[in-house]
Amino acid sequence: MDEEISIINNETAKEKTIKFFKNNKKKLIVLLIILILIPFSFFSYQIYLDKNKEKISSRYNLAVTKFEKGNNLEIKKVMIEIINSKDKTYSPLALYFIIDNNIEATNEEINRYFDIIINDINLDIEIKNLNIYKKGLFNSSFISENELLLILKPIINSDSFWKPHALILLGEFFLDKNQNQKAKEFFSQVISIEMANEKLKTEAKKRLIYIGG
Repeated sequence: MDEEISIINNETAKEKTIKFFKNNKKKLIVLLIILILIPFSFFSYQIYLDKNKEKISSRYNLAVTKFEKGNNLEIKKVMIEIINSKDKTYSPLALYFIIDNNIEATNEEINRYFDIIINDINLDIEIKNLNIYKKGLFNSSFISENELLLILKPIINSDSFWKPHALILLGEFFLDKNQNQKAKEFFSQVISIEMANEKLKTEAKKRLIYIGG
């Protein structure tokens, strides 16, 4: 009797399984296709990213070579396109190349490119802070106190590796404007930061001696 019940139950379970597959055949096929396509799509996307990275790298290196040969008519255009590609590696390098080689660009343009790199690219936090610092450094000779403080605020209000560098920059900014008390405040902050490297601390101490603090 028990064996008969077991056989009936097994047959019933089998029938239910068959019925389930029949009733949900389309859904199961779609699910199976999705499960197959997800890793394939990820793999394909990764291949696309690698190829795109390689393409950007080639364009950057070719542009640098042309510049070194004195053929810089289209260098700016290429570098801007690379910046706009929002590549983690080559977009910042393209901007640095424009700045370091004084390729014709207005301050407004340069700041717009900095903003793309800082705000639109998912950079590691300290790489992002480095670019914020570089933006402050670039602007420090022609913007106001409040504008420079606004640029550097994300760094000086953090524990970033670049905080001591930003404070030195602000100290130098105020020292150049003969605002010695403000300069003294920023140089003193550098000395008080435990993580600041000794070279920066020594530089800050020299400035304080010069100021008379």
